[in-house]
Amino acid sequence: MRKGVKAALVGGVFTVMVGGAGYGAYNLVNGVTGDGGSPGSESAEVKSGPPTDDEVRETAAKFLAAWADGDARQAAAYTNNSGEAAAALTGFREDAHLTKAKLVPEKASGARVPFSVSTTVSYKGKSKPFAYDSQLTVVRGKTTGRALVDWSPAVVHPSLEKGDTLVTGEAATPPIQAVDRAGTVLRKKDYPSLVPLLDALREKYGESAGGKPGVELYVERANEDAGSRTLLTLAQGRPGKLRTTLSAGTQKAAEQAVLRSDESSVVAVKPSTGEILAVANNRKDAFNAAFLGTSPPGSTMKIVSAAMLIDKGVTKASGPAPCPASATWQSQTFNNLKGMTPNESATFSEDFARSCNTAFVKLIDEDGVSDASLSEQARNNFGLGRGDWKVGVPTFDGRIPESTGPNRAANAIGQGEVQMNPLNMASVTATAMTGAFHQPVIVPASLDDRDLATAQGLRASTVQQLRQMMNRTAVSGTGARAMAGLGSDVGAKTGSAEIDGHETSDSWFTGYRGDVAAAAMAERGGHGGDSAGPIVAAVLGAG
Repeated sequence: MRKGVKAALVGGVFTVMVGGAGYGAYNLVNGVTGDGGSPGSESAEVKSGPPTDDEVRETAAKFLAAWADGDARQAAAYTNNSGEAAAALTGFREDAHLTKAKLVPEKASGARVPFSVSTTVSYKGKSKPFAYDSQLTVVRGKTTGRALVDWSPAVVHPSLEKGDTLVTGEAATPPIQAVDRAGTVLRKKDYPSLVPLLDALREKYGESAGGKPGVELYVERANEDAGSRTLLTLAQGRPGKLRTTLSAGTQKAAEQAVLRSDESSVVAVKPSTGEILAVANNRKDAFNAAFLGTSPPGSTMKIVSAAMLIDKGVTKASGPAPCPASATWQSQTFNNLKGMTPNESATFSEDFARSCNTAFVKLIDEDGVSDASLSEQARNNFGLGRGDWKVGVPTFDGRIPESTGPNRAANAIGQGEVQMNPLNMASVTATAMTGAFHQPVIVPASLDDRDLATAQGLRASTVQQLRQMMNRTAVSGTGARAMAGLGSDVGAKTGSAEIDGHETSDSWFTGYRGDVAAAAMAERGGHGGDSAGPIVAAVLGAG
């Protein structure tokens, strides 16, 4: 794009075109010249405060003109990170092979200037148009006082993150045709939540699946584990078939269920095998929080805490466990959810079903329970927090550290330093339901002979009590409203996780029905049964 730049101010919209022969004379906003002007020609006065509207328009015009002119160095000079900007804008032409670019700014909104990009990808005799929208923000330079584009890779393309590049060429890996456990093809357009997972599966298994790479414009990630993302296909490759553990029907139900709540995620697994049946996210940032999230799970963590207390002989399902209005542990006072009536004669099963925080706080003070007890239970019996899960795509397998002080009590009720995601909690429920830990997988271990994580699992008597308490929660406790209509052979646990700075707690819910266990989380969703509960119930109903 170093040749053939044309630009004009048409109807108040600045347009830059690249391609063809020769440079055309043109006018820009406020009479800016085609080369964007020289940064050294700016006034020596060091200005302060936010950029003015005129400065925003003028800086955007100069930057886009230099970019369109193919002068990466000049364009970068209008940013607050000239080194990174120059490399990215050079790559736009030389690595991505993008030509005939047309850059059209839209009306600025304060310091933010949206713009559209229309280009042509040209590579080894093949070409195809490519268009997208992006935006830039103009800020005041900290030392120079100049109005500058606040640089980030997303200015070049919104899919780019730090260190990523746009590349056109033979695809890094062959395409795949992912199918579910019954052979149904899993197309991205039908299952939008699977897009990042299918990309990650292609990155890892594309070659072994037997396909042939095509020619593509793609995002090459700085983090190799994140996989690449195809933006445009110039020449189709031959996909290799990759069988997953997913269930198309359960996946469809999960995709629809998360639409009930913003910023929500859900995972379903098959307890008898650990096979992942569905994973769905409804998030503006497209983050796979279902597998990679790191948030306090609230009272759903009480499944692990209850198993620990039972295994250590501190209590049992039918044992006494008073539920006072408040409980203090090492100078920190813990309370129950608003409206819960204290019950000094409660059983542990009743506390679990009602989700009484204070009962758990008092019980972790009993003999035999140490700062390490919950962490050891999570690692040894539930396979959590060891960093050794090999699911088939990147995942986070929980964090349950040995904690001292008030965090020892907070961890027991899913707050403090505990971090989990729906995949972790679906696995916890599956282990509590069957007594055996089966590391979750999304493709069979036999595909690449990877060694799966193992754990001790639970004693039969502990499983029997956990199932009884989870069933009580689902039938007559805090999960009853969400689980209504799913039959009697069910189990559940609700959770409300308080997050600093959030007025409303995150909603968590996990449950089982038949040979399906599912867990969901909805940010700022309130009580576990309010937002996450209906999501889990919908998935269990389909499963």
